[in-house]
Amino acid sequence: MKIYTKTGDKGKTSLFGGKRVEKHNIKIEAYGTVDELLAYMGLIRDYSDGDTKDVIISIQNTLLNIGSNLATPKENEKAQSKLPKVTQDDITKLEKEMDRMTEEQPPFTNFVLPGGHASVSHCHVARTICRRAERRISTLNEIEEIQTELKIYINRLSDYLFMLSREYSIKHKCEEVFWKL
Repeated sequence: MKIYTKTGDKGKTSLFGGKRVEKHNIKIEAYGTVDELLAYMGLIRDYSDGDTKDVIISIQNTLLNIGSNLATPKENEKAQSKLPKVTQDDITKLEKEMDRMTEEQPPFTNFVLPGGHASVSHCHVARTICRRAERRISTLNEIEEIQTELKIYINRLSDYLFMLSREYSIKHKCEEVFWKL
């Protein structure tokens, strides 16, 4: 099988199940941004070890689940019913990780400027991609209902990425530079 199909040469692409839409369709924007975040999480995983690496692998799997849900038309109920959904358990895992980091980190008192180490900066870039994914999903939600847990997960994930950036700052003994008003 060839990697190129030429079916997208005229600005259209297929959703899961074959329905053709414009490449700028909000569904494509939403799951494309989630895909971008998934790839960036791989970069962050390269800076990780131990439990953090396992958490990031779990996040990447959940992001693939989210992407497949967003790429599947709602009217394709049969395909939708077979897709793995985001669960409260997925959300709770992120919250527990953030709670753990909160206990281990100095109190957060001001906005932090991204930087100090490549791993810290990558977390901040991923956080902004995650926020963009959240905006795209919110826009899509105006057209078709998106699973509540999926929206919550993406919101929590951006918070997790901020906390992870602080964890890497501590690990690499970086000075946190605070925003000056």
